[in-house]
Amino acid sequence: MSASIRPDTGKPRIAIIVQRYGEEVSGGAELHARWLAEHLLPYVDVDVLTTRALNYLTWANYFPAGTSTVNGVTVHRFGVDHERRIEKHTALSNYVFFQEHSLLDEYNWLNVQGPISAALLQAIAERRDKYDIFIFFSFEYASTYYGIQIVPDKAILVPTAHDNEVLRLALFRNTFHLPRYIAYNTAAEREFVNRITRNQHVPGIDTGIGINVPDNIDGDRFRARYNLPDDFLLYVGRIDPAKNVVELFDFYQRYYENSDAPLPLVLMGRPVMPLPDHPGIRALGHVTEQDKFDGLAASLSLILPSLHESLSMIVLEAWLAGTPVMVHGNCGVTKRQVQLSNGGVYYHDYYEFEAGLNLLRDSAELATTLGRQGRIFAQTHYNWDTIVAKYLVMFRNILAQNSPHPQRIQS
Repeated sequence: MSASIRPDTGKPRIAIIVQRYGEEVSGGAELHARWLAEHLLPYVDVDVLTTRALNYLTWANYFPAGTSTVNGVTVHRFGVDHERRIEKHTALSNYVFFQEHSLLDEYNWLNVQGPISAALLQAIAERRDKYDIFIFFSFEYASTYYGIQIVPDKAILVPTAHDNEVLRLALFRNTFHLPRYIAYNTAAEREFVNRITRNQHVPGIDTGIGINVPDNIDGDRFRARYNLPDDFLLYVGRIDPAKNVVELFDFYQRYYENSDAPLPLVLMGRPVMPLPDHPGIRALGHVTEQDKFDGLAASLSLILPSLHESLSMIVLEAWLAGTPVMVHGNCGVTKRQVQLSNGGVYYHDYYEFEAGLNLLRDSAELATTLGRQGRIFAQTHYNWDTIVAKYLVMFRNILAQNSPHPQRIQS
């Protein structure tokens, strides 16, 4: 069947499928999906098909079912069939990640992982001929796993994959072999996905992520608002053991005791764990985008302790604010980004952590230079014009493969 064209615009129709969606959603993959949808609007007609969930831990229905508009993008929300039980999910994860198990065990894990929405999957099936291309975000969720099997010939997968146990589950081999294209965030992500899933024959493009930066970033405004000194350290993101923040808190407290002039550690993000009661640690909770960028510009360095990233948006945001970063050396993706950009330092243990902090603290010129180099790297490789152009290439190729009379896409 030939591809569908909207009679009122003449543009191809694109559906983005993502587990959660909205301005209230702070996850990296979900933010990436939202920004991509908004930046594609001038070129194609974009709808989002998603669940009603806000909380990624439970998938509890939160948003109203039905159709709404978010920043000009039409969003269709479908109910989640059942909430995720954290205790069961943790137990199953420990089992399938670290013990001998069957493929059926992995299916059981996926169905607990969720989100399970029969209505969303039915909508994908019913609208197969309405949309020319379906873009699926995040390989490890049920919405992608089951959805991509319905429309593989029209599918682009944005895996946001980490080099971890989930990627090694046999269950997901088909997910990486089915789509027409795979949009990787970095070359490092593509390399480890190819190595683990052996999907080199599936066309892939290193698209990256674009960043929306406020027009007026002001570090002094942030310091004044929160009564902070000239130099402080900053962590931004989910305050979660899965992000390796337990180690960060341990390293920071040791640094605080060993330093004659320790820098404060400021936290931005919602905690899902108890926070240390420590004089050097200050938690601000969820902040606005403006406050986040003001804080990045004000800080001496962003610290990202995470061991598993496909590409860290907060690292790019720090660089665009002119701030160097400290990342964990055991995360291959962020370490590679720091090496390519020369925009920060990385550490493997406490002693390298302490040395890195002291190096940045004691050499303002070095910190400024690293931040400037990071900004140049981010502006060159992760701007929206470059990223959208790569998606338009994938769209044209898929339309050419699926239709004898492909539509024109505005360049």
